Amino acid sequence: MNNGEIIKNALEDFAKVQRRMFLAKKENATETYADLREDYILLKALLNSLGVNLTEIDKIKE
Repeated sequence: MNNGEIIKNALEDFAKVQRRMFLAKKENATETYADLREDYILLKALLNSLGVNLTEIDKIKE
């Protein structure tokens, strides 16, 4: 898998995690939110290490 494929997959996962975090927060599902937050942080770290600018796509801003 090359960097482009890794970035594409990570961006798709990042978007999914953010959507689910919003839903968990809306439903007051604190344990689910906390679990998703771990995935969010890992994906954010991966994307940052690959040089992806998350300014526009990071809706959570944590």
